[in-house]
Amino acid sequence: MDLSAINPVLLIASLMVAATPILLAAIGELVVEKSGVLNLGVEGMMIIGAVSGFAIAVESGSPWLGFVASAVAGAVFSLLFVLLTQVAKANQVASGLALTLTGLGLSALLGQSYVGIRPPQMGKLDIPLLSDLPVIGPILFGHDPILYLGIALTAGVWALLKFTRAGLVLRAVGENHDAAHALGYKVIRIRIMAIMFGGACAGLGGAYISLIRVPQWTEGMTAGVGWIALALVVFASWKPWRALLGAYLFGGVTVVQLNLQAAGVAIPVEYLAMSPYVITIIVLVILSADKSSAPAALGRNFHASR
Repeated sequence: MDLSAINPVLLIASLMVAATPILLAAIGELVVEKSGVLNLGVEGMMIIGAVSGFAIAVESGSPWLGFVASAVAGAVFSLLFVLLTQVAKANQVASGLALTLTGLGLSALLGQSYVGIRPPQMGKLDIPLLSDLPVIGPILFGHDPILYLGIALTAGVWALLKFTRAGLVLRAVGENHDAAHALGYKVIRIRIMAIMFGGACAGLGGAYISLIRVPQWTEGMTAGVGWIALALVVFASWKPWRALLGAYLFGGVTVVQLNLQAAGVAIPVEYLAMSPYVITIIVLVILSADKSSAPAALGRNFHASR
């Protein structure tokens, strides 16, 4: 066992990279749930975004086009959930599970010809002078642009929900859709926009895994990240900045256990591999008593005839 081989600076920088796909998916799902919709199809939208972004990046040679394609693919795929829950009024839990299963199967089919191919690399956003600072530079100022986009998206969603009329309307729809409808707000339209935004964010998160974190395509490579993002929304009490902290917590535990495996710590690999999920469950159990922040209409379909 050689713990001296673990570089703390690289550890923290890797933590931020590992947290980004979780953060992107969680912020999107947070907006969806704020509108009163529970979409359990995050994993399916992420894997569709991962394969779509990978395929477009490889074919075009541009990782930027890959990320744009992943967001579009995630949003379009979320329309299946829209059709089931907002049009057909199907059960949201069952519809979300169906979305995940469909996404996993469809991505396996679409990605068959891309196994073993390396995608084009996205350059890091090196900021002059700041990137050269000791310790702080590599940790904060030497990452890819999508990582900073995730942080900016968190700040944007927080500002939207807290300070804007659009955020107020979104929260009103999530708390009492009948009252919002009575005031003249288009509940279904607002929820569709929220669901598509969540799909786009999940698609970006999936593409981040296939293009940056693990630059290759492998069937089922999201490996439960979508489910962790769903749990993270609850962990964060539907607050964007808590979602950021939660994503970094999970990303940190993931990176630490990988480094401990590499250092040869005398703990079975299986225990180390499951540690991020166990810690997430423990935190959720501790925080489960606080349900005051959950949107009151979460998981309930709106019927305009009421």
